[in-house]
Amino acid sequence: MPTSPRPTKSRRVAVIGAGAAGLVAARELHREGHAVVVFERGNQVGGTWVYTPQVEPDPLGLDPTRPIVVSSLYSSLRTNLPRECMGFRDYPFIVRQDEERDPRRFPGHRELLMYLKDFATEFGIEEMVRFETEVVKVGMAGNGKWKVRSKRSSDKINVGFDDEIYDAVVVCNGHYTEPRIAHIPGINLWPGKQLHSHNYRVPDPFRDQVVILIGSSASAVDISRDIAGVAKEVHVASRAVADETYMKQPGYDNMWRHSMIECACEDGTVIFRNGKGILADVIMHCTGYKYHFPFLETNGTVSVDDNRVDPLYKHTFPCSLAPWLSFIGIPWKIVPFPVFELQSKWVAGVLSGRIMLPSQEEMMEDVKTLYLTIGASGIPKRYTHFMDEAQFEYCNWLAAQCGCSGYEKWREQMFCACNKNRRVRPETYRDEWDDHDLVLQTHQEFTKYTSTTVNDKCRSESFTVQR
Repeated sequence: MPTSPRPTKSRRVAVIGAGAAGLVAARELHREGHAVVVFERGNQVGGTWVYTPQVEPDPLGLDPTRPIVVSSLYSSLRTNLPRECMGFRDYPFIVRQDEERDPRRFPGHRELLMYLKDFATEFGIEEMVRFETEVVKVGMAGNGKWKVRSKRSSDKINVGFDDEIYDAVVVCNGHYTEPRIAHIPGINLWPGKQLHSHNYRVPDPFRDQVVILIGSSASAVDISRDIAGVAKEVHVASRAVADETYMKQPGYDNMWRHSMIECACEDGTVIFRNGKGILADVIMHCTGYKYHFPFLETNGTVSVDDNRVDPLYKHTFPCSLAPWLSFIGIPWKIVPFPVFELQSKWVAGVLSGRIMLPSQEEMMEDVKTLYLTIGASGIPKRYTHFMDEAQFEYCNWLAAQCGCSGYEKWREQMFCACNKNRRVRPETYRDEWDDHDLVLQTHQEFTKYTSTTVNDKCRSESFTVQR
């Protein structure tokens, strides 16, 4: 681990966002001795895990002046990872003995929010948070400092801005608010309704309609099944399958899988690459999100191009602005909370001077090597921050920098077992599983942080199939 013999220093640090990334960043920064202020535009912690039935007035999310709804949660959402591997490393996501809590191994979204609130309370994080305070501008102030301009959304009388100077800024604003939209030839003349899954909440508005969903990730899978209970027909299009793909979804009388859309027609018909044509009422884009930092002004030093945040050393530090600007939570297809935690430990240690970064030139060379590797492998640029099983090596690298234990083997095995089970049991993987030995191992591990009584109860709950 590259460490410095110099005494550590306390910095004044602004954290943008009080979702999971912002909460653990605040905790780790505070533990390292920094003075932390967390800016949160909402009135509670949780970020994207704060469910609201409210949706945006622009269903596709294309209008840059639209009022932003942070959450992309739909009412029926359950986690697609088991609670044991989702939790922070020293604060297990165990079952709470409260009738208002969700004891399922793959709980609903409210249980995630309650867990994050428990975490914030346990570590006194809410005391660092300025609620209903939106950051509207972050820019360099000279002498290596940063100016943060914010406004209080709840103050209707004093509508001015507050400008403050910080030593460092940690960006934790998430990446589930700025929709990516599929390009469909002819869509401007197509008469039906379009929306992005960001603005989907419940299936009722789609009753008796013919709905086309575009996408193959978790949201498309969940929402297609959600809607199938009320819709006349559901058609799921994906560019991840062969052009000739056309098949009925097993277990459903009204759902079909298709290759990607070829074009949309003025008479309401949608043509797929497999040659099929469907007269549809709705197209829903379950096509993911773009990284978006509208408040950040770096004179072009940090940019987003085809969903690559450039240039970030180890997906965290902009090379020429390190360590005074950093990002937590950029990687995707990960077990998020443990990754956020290790990134936060690293950032906190670097800011205090306890952990040393390479030179700017060395960091830039590392970024260029990553880009060359991605290009040589034929991986699209938009997958720069995609990790999947590469997250384990990444986390172990972060842990080595921080001088802490690496990624737990059981967590890695549980992630892989869940992915396998999801392929084998796509309809029931949240309620049926085979990794009971790993569940037992995790709760033995959790005794480091919980009482024996709680752990025993948690173990018994986890083995129960809850619907």
